[in-house]
Amino acid sequence: MIKVGVIFGGESVEHEVSIISAIQAMNKMDTEKYEIIPIYITKDREWYTGDALKDIEVYQDLDLLKRYSKNVVLYYKKGRFILQSKGFFKRTVKELDLAFPIVHGTNVEDGVLQGYLRSIGIPFVGSDVYSAAVAQDKIFQKQIFSSANLPITDFVWFFDSEYLDDQDAIIKKIEKLKYPVIVKPATLGSSVGINKVNNREELEKAIEDAITYDNKVVVEEVVDNLMEVNISVLGNYENQNLSEIEQVMTDNDLLTYEDKYIGGSKKGAGSTKGMASALRKIPADISDKLKEEVQDIALKAFRELNSSGVVRIDFLIDKKKKKVYINEINSCPGSLAFYLWEPIGKNYSELLDDMINIAIKDYKKRINKTHSFDTNILQGFTGAKGVKGLKNIKNS
Repeated sequence: MIKVGVIFGGESVEHEVSIISAIQAMNKMDTEKYEIIPIYITKDREWYTGDALKDIEVYQDLDLLKRYSKNVVLYYKKGRFILQSKGFFKRTVKELDLAFPIVHGTNVEDGVLQGYLRSIGIPFVGSDVYSAAVAQDKIFQKQIFSSANLPITDFVWFFDSEYLDDQDAIIKKIEKLKYPVIVKPATLGSSVGINKVNNREELEKAIEDAITYDNKVVVEEVVDNLMEVNISVLGNYENQNLSEIEQVMTDNDLLTYEDKYIGGSKKGAGSTKGMASALRKIPADISDKLKEEVQDIALKAFRELNSSGVVRIDFLIDKKKKKVYINEINSCPGSLAFYLWEPIGKNYSELLDDMINIAIKDYKKRINKTHSFDTNILQGFTGAKGVKGLKNIKNS
């Protein structure tokens, strides 16, 4: 049985969304194949494990959570990946074979967590450090998509310091685009901090909102006659599969956090079904020609970012001009986009199996590559300072 550590939470504005996605997934994993080990990262970056963490109710009371779970650290020890308790009497709580990050947002989905997992050597599900980092940054994405000649909307980006130093110059640059425009923090997801604006006064307020979340801001031209569609891609750089295409439905100018995760429920976040609760039409009401274009662009974007596992790619379509624009790629989408795979006959448990199998294959390929040499160039080193230099460091 494979010991799978499902990692979720973290210091992110999408913390709660990550909990929902992870609990959904853990409930659908095949317990005959996997020992499921929940690993929850609190907002203050403490790691906890314990079976109680599979129940969403426990997150309503942090004292209860800490009482029924153990505070741990993950590290590599003599060929094993260990969750070890913290405190004076340290002991091994669990051993892992593979990590499955189900995380959203900055400090976790953006390559930070993936970098830590890579540094200790544990196999993990999903995109690697580089593709995760790029997928989290809307500006990096646009620059890469543009270089690959993939269709994107016109945009302007800037740092918060540039705006604070010369607000007029930045606004003048933005107003070369035509109103309305969309203002976004560059590295957030779940529609947090995003605003559609129609004039300068609204623009200034939206930028002030965006820079409370991020030091980079992107402003995009709005697509006329807008239809939003999404597709999921499963695979790695060698093989890719496509899900059904969904048409996003909302009464708002753009898809909001509430549209995505609350879904009109009056029962609160604890009752949400995550992204599965959002209003959508599957399959999307688009022509075969537009469907093929979305599929083709999705595959190219997936390969350009060297993504792995499951991603969701969001598109904007001008219905009148029948023009498709790629909006963004999500390296760890809400609810892992399982609802896009069910219509083509792949249930959630099968999707999770596929993701784990891809991670194992990627890991086997990677460890067969050369990453270090069996030589020590420092052996017998007699540089300019040599041992004397070391003595100076010691005495300083």
